[in-house]
Amino acid sequence: MKKRKYLFTSESVAEGHPDKVCDQVSDSVLDEVLRQDPENGRVACETYITMGLIIVGGEITTRGYVDIHKLCRRLLDRIGYTHPKYGFDGHTCAILNAIHEQSPDIARGVNRGALKKIGAGDQGMMMGYACRETPELMPLPIMLAHKLVRRMMEVRKGGILKYLGPDGKSQITVEYEGLEPKKATSVVLACQHTEEALDKKHDKISDKARNEIIDLIAKPILKKYIDKDTKFFVNETGKFLIGGPQSDTGMTGRKIIVDTYGGAISHGGGAFSGKDPTKVDRSASYMARYIAKNIVAAHLADKCMIQLAYVIGRSDPVSILVDTYGTGKVSEDKLISIIRDNFALTPGGIIEELELLRVEGDRYCRTAAFGHFGREEEGFTWEKTDKARGLAKYLK
Repeated sequence: MKKRKYLFTSESVAEGHPDKVCDQVSDSVLDEVLRQDPENGRVACETYITMGLIIVGGEITTRGYVDIHKLCRRLLDRIGYTHPKYGFDGHTCAILNAIHEQSPDIARGVNRGALKKIGAGDQGMMMGYACRETPELMPLPIMLAHKLVRRMMEVRKGGILKYLGPDGKSQITVEYEGLEPKKATSVVLACQHTEEALDKKHDKISDKARNEIIDLIAKPILKKYIDKDTKFFVNETGKFLIGGPQSDTGMTGRKIIVDTYGGAISHGGGAFSGKDPTKVDRSASYMARYIAKNIVAAHLADKCMIQLAYVIGRSDPVSILVDTYGTGKVSEDKLISIIRDNFALTPGGIIEELELLRVEGDRYCRTAAFGHFGREEEGFTWEKTDKARGLAKYLK
């Protein structure tokens, strides 16, 4: 039978995109709370950014202290919002702290003394996924989209393309044949830039700058997947001078598909950033990815989606769903039994198994740009395949 051909598209956004700035602020607050108060700190932090203003709010309970103003300005400087020409100046912007304590009604269901006894911080369903399309066991389109915006950052911060600003987006369309990705059919890059990149006569990005963006950002990442028919779209409005919070407001948790699998599967009930690991929106999503990746790495399936569901105040999941899309080497019912026998599924167990109270190197802030998954080199414990060898015995 002839394999079906189809197109699939995923996008990513740069670390300077307003929504991603907010995710990074919220996760920087989390890093700082867990650094000072790992066992008792509780964080549900939301950030909003607009022209000249950041508002940091939410519920935090901690014995530590976070200097919100210092944290925000340091982060904005690192991202590159250092001058009004980029649409935001982290040195002079207004910062409003609107944080208060966690609700005692939530705390009584979560805080039960020992870590192993804590209940889920909320109800909801969480999804995890893995497949054989890339070495990272991630869908190819989202991995390429992330690599494009990371490359955008590298050429900007490395001074290779000095006219680039911190804001930007990528989008890539991949042609599949059956389950196998074949080539990129279209590549979209939106790169914030200064006047230096303009063709002043036509009031649009110059052909020189457009070609540099394609040659120095797109082609090094996509060389295996492009051909003469691949279409490149660079700053299709003509120019991208006004970017960052000057052009668009940002909020924590608005890029959940960018954060996960690029739309390859359904998303669960909530965002990740700004939430401590007692919130299963985050920790159970990490565990679901860990389970799916180890199942695929163990060759129990070529594609695997995991859904875990919880109820507030209770420790054990109320349901586990496995879908291997017909690629499983054992039944999905058997896989559920394997999961229960080999993986921690309570909030406390997940926190311990994945070491989610570790924050060295601003760990949570690093998750908040370029995706939460497919980055084992970053030390993200949910990306390990350390259980694959043990799971492989179930093939016999």
